[in-house]
Amino acid sequence: MHSTQIKELMRQALLKTDFLTIAILDDDKSTVAALRDMLEEFGLAAMATSDPHEVLEQIGTGKTRVVLCDIHMPGKGGLAFLEQALSQDPGVCVIVMTEAYSIESAIEAIKHGAYDYLSKPIDPLRLRKTLDDLAAQFEQRRRVRELEEKLLSNLEFHGIVGRSPAMLEVFDLARKIARHFTNVLLTGQTGTGKELIAKALHQMSPVSSGRFAVCNCSAMVDTLLESQLFGHIRGAFTGAIDTRPGLFEYANGGTVFLDEVGDTSLAMQAKLLRVIQNREIQRVGSPEVHHIDIRLIAATNRDLAAEVAAGRFREDLFYRLNTIHIRVPSLGERLEDVPLLVAFFVKKYNQEYHKKVEGLTRRAQTALLQYAWPGNVRELENVLSGALLVAESDFIDVDDLPGQINQSGTGGKPGEGWRPVPLQDVRNEHIRRVLEMCKGNRVRASQMLGIGRTSLYRYLRGEGQINAQGGVHGT
Repeated sequence: MHSTQIKELMRQALLKTDFLTIAILDDDKSTVAALRDMLEEFGLAAMATSDPHEVLEQIGTGKTRVVLCDIHMPGKGGLAFLEQALSQDPGVCVIVMTEAYSIESAIEAIKHGAYDYLSKPIDPLRLRKTLDDLAAQFEQRRRVRELEEKLLSNLEFHGIVGRSPAMLEVFDLARKIARHFTNVLLTGQTGTGKELIAKALHQMSPVSSGRFAVCNCSAMVDTLLESQLFGHIRGAFTGAIDTRPGLFEYANGGTVFLDEVGDTSLAMQAKLLRVIQNREIQRVGSPEVHHIDIRLIAATNRDLAAEVAAGRFREDLFYRLNTIHIRVPSLGERLEDVPLLVAFFVKKYNQEYHKKVEGLTRRAQTALLQYAWPGNVRELENVLSGALLVAESDFIDVDDLPGQINQSGTGGKPGEGWRPVPLQDVRNEHIRRVLEMCKGNRVRASQMLGIGRTSLYRYLRGEGQINAQGGVHGT
């Protein structure tokens, strides 16, 4: 068998695999017969109809990815069908056919989203070239998906994905300290993945075979939190009908993760300090002291240095917890990770929901990148989980996304509500907002602004209104 024949067989196999059934939408019987013969010669299956709704049903169920459509259809024009087909599945390829070819009509069809524009009678070589190009495009997409999956596995760090410099720095620090830490403080906004980092530290530590216990300190009042952490004896308080160990005893020989430790009261902070200093606890209502051997990871979305300055957090506890500090960046600081996170969550929820969504349309990807993500990675996961659940095509489109993301990049008309302001005012407003975001932390603000700390101080001294509005304090 000649190499050209082998290449042809491979091409036909590829077409069969990716194109599934090609739909022919035309009410001209001679055109339908001619197209069927051509496609059969190419080794492709075809279905023909004059009913646009039948083709839309085929597209909706994923049975076809390519449609040959006459531009003049009774009841529904080819361009109207084209828009409806792309709305149902943005990944479908519609090839428009016409007896009256013109450059203007071809451009109009392409603008509406047509893949190609062919004149009747259809030239077999021209159609074959179009399908060959489509096959190459589908093959390229398949290879890209394979590369993305390999990249995803290479850049996955104990269930966390990221390739941005900020996240690679977090991963590197976590690897370095995992075998040696006793106390670690994780800081970052809500939803950034602090608990995942804590789990990764535990999994890489020498006590990985021990238990990993989690306590959300903001979810309980002091009495419940104390009982949860330290345990209690029977009769210690109303409802204590038996003796129970707390999380510190439960995780003895392992790791305890205290989430939102910044929300604890000063009285509870004093008890936590004793655990850290002496590695000993007392159950509620018992004088007996129990020695424990644990690794402690604390997390907070607060600026603990500011809390110490305000008298809401014990300075001695802060320094004990802050032996090693890892700051987990917000999603807004690592937008280059969004495509990787999208691939990760699409793969995850495809498996969970038993679906085969291939990814996002370009406009959906654009909407995600234009959104501010106040809820960080957790919000992104929730958005993609919901979108994948409701998506009816192979690609998630903007209509599958929540309203606030749909509208995030649209705003008003260009120039609407715009008025000229001095550049100095724009700069001052930007610095003020960054300072507010950083809760007055000048070091962090200077890093986000991309200027030196000295330059920021000079701005603040020169503009008293920024200093007053920002409410800054140095660190």
